[in-house]
Amino acid sequence: MKILGNVIWLVFGGFESAMAYFASGLAMMLTIIGIPFGIQAFKLGLYVLWPFGFKVVPKEGGHGCLDTLMNIIWFFIGGIWIWLIHVFFGCLLFITIIGIPFARKQFEMAGLAFHPFGSRVVEDM
Repeated sequence: MKILGNVIWLVFGGFESAMAYFASGLAMMLTIIGIPFGIQAFKLGLYVLWPFGFKVVPKEGGHGCLDTLMNIIWFFIGGIWIWLIHVFFGCLLFITIIGIPFARKQFEMAGLAFHPFGSRVVEDM
């Protein structure tokens, strides 16, 4: 079932979304200061590419001061817009019964897009 969900996800926008994350990650990595943000964009892109079978969990040990500071900077350089897009599409997908699993993944991605530092993606058992 995970493979079917991922294939449907890829066909209906998952691939394009992941490519957008990868392109923005490359753009952020052009400066030394942007490298940590580019790495987080790649992490988001990999999760957007193949979301079913994975889940977002907090990092062991909780959020540190540096994670909090990086999340605040991320919020202002574009995290709010990424979060809003995922929430918007999640609400649209919840309209149909077939779209509910995809909407749940959109909301999970919204949480990760809102605070990527201090979170990680793990395989869902």
